[in-house]
Amino acid sequence: MSKQNIKAIRGMRDILPGQTSWWQRMERQLAEVLALYGYREIRTPILENTALFSRSIGEQTDIVSKEMYTFTDRDGSSLTMRPEGTASVVRAFVEHNLARAEPVNRLFYLGPMFRHERPQKGRYRQFYQMGAELLGSADPAADVELVDLMVECIGSIGLRDTSLQINSLGCDECRPAYREKLVSYLHGHEGSLCDDCKRRLRVNPLRVLDCKKDSCVAVSQDAPHMVDFLCDECSGHFESVRLGLETLGRSFEVNHRMVRGLDYYSRTTFELVAKGLGSQNAVAAGGRYDGLVEQIGGPKVPAVGFASGLDRILLLLQQELKEPESMPVVYMVTHGDDAWLKGLELASRVRKTGIKVMADVRRGSLKAQMKRADKDGARFVVLIGDDEVASSTVSVKDMAGEAKAGEKQMSVPVDQLVHWLKTNLEKEKAK
Repeated sequence: MSKQNIKAIRGMRDILPGQTSWWQRMERQLAEVLALYGYREIRTPILENTALFSRSIGEQTDIVSKEMYTFTDRDGSSLTMRPEGTASVVRAFVEHNLARAEPVNRLFYLGPMFRHERPQKGRYRQFYQMGAELLGSADPAADVELVDLMVECIGSIGLRDTSLQINSLGCDECRPAYREKLVSYLHGHEGSLCDDCKRRLRVNPLRVLDCKKDSCVAVSQDAPHMVDFLCDECSGHFESVRLGLETLGRSFEVNHRMVRGLDYYSRTTFELVAKGLGSQNAVAAGGRYDGLVEQIGGPKVPAVGFASGLDRILLLLQQELKEPESMPVVYMVTHGDDAWLKGLELASRVRKTGIKVMADVRRGSLKAQMKRADKDGARFVVLIGDDEVASSTVSVKDMAGEAKAGEKQMSVPVDQLVHWLKTNLEKEKAK
C-alpha cells in the first residue's frame, strides 16, 4: 500500500525561503516606523478562551458565528485560535494592569491569525496581521496619531498607491436613532438584499452597508448617513479628527458606507484602500473602541487602534518592487585536506564583522564550488588551498562584471583579509 503525501491544510500555506526575505524586510521597516512613534511590541497567545472573542467581537458577527476555529479542550473549556489581535491585546492590558504603570499605552503586535473563510487571492485561513493600539486617551489627537501611523507604516514598506477613507459610527447615545432609521430604509429594499444581508438586517443592520455584493451596494448608496445623526459630542470629535488630518497633510474622503465588522467600534473608523485587490481592497483599517476594555472586565479606558493584513500587502509589493537582496557577499571555497578547517575558521572570523559569508559544506571539487558561488551571486570568492594554508595567504577573486570576465584574482595575507573585504565593499557602496 503506497503512502499518501501529507499536504498543508486548505487555506494555510508554507512561506518558503524565497518568500521570507520579503517578510523580513517588511517586518523590519514596520518596526522602525512604530519605534519612531513610541509603540512597543506585545506578544499574546494564539489560543484564548472563546468567551474573549464572543464577548468583544459580538455573537452575531460573521467572525464569531461562522469563521472562528473553536474546539473543546481536554478539561472541557472552550478555546479559540485568535481571529484578530485587538481583543487579545486588551485582555493582556487588563490582566496585567498596564494602565497602572502608564496612563497611555502604545502597543503593537505582529503574528498569525485564524479564520475559517473561503480562501482567495491574498486571503488565507492562517493569515498574518500587524496592528497598533493606543489605550488611555479619548481625545481626537489619539485618533489622528493612529491614522497617521497607519498611513506611514504602509507607505514605509513601499505601498504608495493608497487612499484614506474615514467615517464616524457615533456612540451609544446617537447610534440607536440612526439604527432605527437605517432598518426602516433597508426593510423597504429587503427584496434586493443578499441572503447574508437579510440575516444581518435582523441582527446587525450596520453590516449591510459593508457588503460588497452589487445588489447590496446599490441599496446602500441611498441609505441614511450616520454623520447626520451624530450627537454634538460625536460631531465635534469627528470634526477635530478631520482638522487634525488636514493639518498633517493627510488627504482623505468620508465614506458613509464604511462600517467595521466588529461590534466594539464607536466614533472614528478608518480604512486605507489600495488598487489591485478587487472589491476587498482594504490593506489596513481600524477605529475607536472606547467601551472594549470595560467590556472585557477592566476599568473604563478609551482606546483606538488599527490592523493590517500583511499577506495582501505582500501581493501588491511583489508586483511593484524588486526582490529583496539575499545573495552572499563572500563565498568561501576550499580545496585540500587542511584547507577546509582554515576555511571554517576564516568564515567565522569574517561573519563576526557583519559580512555575509557562505560556503559549500559538501566540499565538492573546486570547479563545482566556483560554479555554486557564481550561481549564488557572490561578490567575492575567497579561495583556500593547502598552498595558501602553508603561506598564510588566501586568493580573492572579484566576481563582478569586467573583473569576473578578466579573471581578476589577487593574493591577500590571512591577517589582512577582513580589512581588505571591508575596504573593497565600502568602495562598492560609494560608487
